[in-house]
Amino acid sequence: MSTHTEKRIIATPDAPKAIGTYSQAVRVGDTVYCSGQIGLDPETMLMVEGIDAQIHRVFKSLAAVAHEAGGNLGNAVRFTVYLTDLGHFAKVNELMAEYVPQPYPARAAVGVASLPRGALVEIDAVLVL
Repeated sequence: MSTHTEKRIIATPDAPKAIGTYSQAVRVGDTVYCSGQIGLDPETMLMVEGIDAQIHRVFKSLAAVAHEAGGNLGNAVRFTVYLTDLGHFAKVNELMAEYVPQPYPARAAVGVASLPRGALVEIDAVLVL
């Protein structure tokens, strides 16, 4: 297998460990596919309280995974945001601007009935390094 298509698993203790049959992220060539992050504290593996804290925790975890892969959230080309209440979308926009520089990546927002562990928000990302 050539190095351009070889999969490299990305893992960091600064984001919640994978709690299922997935990796925190997979790098193939210059592209990093980050699994969805929810508001779990990586030290305690407990959900942080409230939408603001969960959004901050999600972006901190995504940033840690991006850093471990050799980049940062400025390398993001796409986010998918999953919310149990689309009324929180404005808050995601507000807090995302604290973590992601312009020009902003492409993004989708999806309203869902529920998320793992009772999370209010989950966000995944694709980065190009």
